[in-house]
Amino acid sequence: MKILKIAALAATLALGVPAANAANIVEIAASTGKFNTLIAAAKAAGLVPALTGHGPITVFAPTDAAFAKLPPGTVESLLKPKNKHKLAAILKYHVVAGAIYAKDVPTKATYIKTLKRGGDTTIRVIRSHGKVHVDNARVVQANIKADNGVIHVINRVLLPSS
Repeated sequence: MKILKIAALAATLALGVPAANAANIVEIAASTGKFNTLIAAAKAAGLVPALTGHGPITVFAPTDAAFAKLPPGTVESLLKPKNKHKLAAILKYHVVAGAIYAKDVPTKATYIKTLKRGGDTTIRVIRSHGKVHVDNARVVQANIKADNGVIHVINRVLLPSS
């Protein structure tokens, strides 16, 4: 029995596969303390199950400081139950199906489809001089791996055009 455990551990290390699963996107975001507004918004919009479920997905995650750049009262208004659908649309605009790492972002401006439905559903991404930009935001920390995808920390909230 002990030999099987050692063999399994050796195979795991040789393949570069972690012995235990990483945390999901919401757990990682919560552990940093920088995404309290994003997590509160995901809860209010009913999107936590989508962000903790099977992936892979890519989340362009605005920090609390990014939400603070919105006009006064915007976040409070979006968190109201009557604005749940609008909030969900904005949050889905930050999520892309599949795991996209910074190295995968082209050096030419490219539009990729988000999980938002209706209206403006694509975000513009580009990698220039080693930095990734998404619409009007800059990725300030890239490639945070989760067991259900990847997180890129951004410095602004992405807002779809009306």
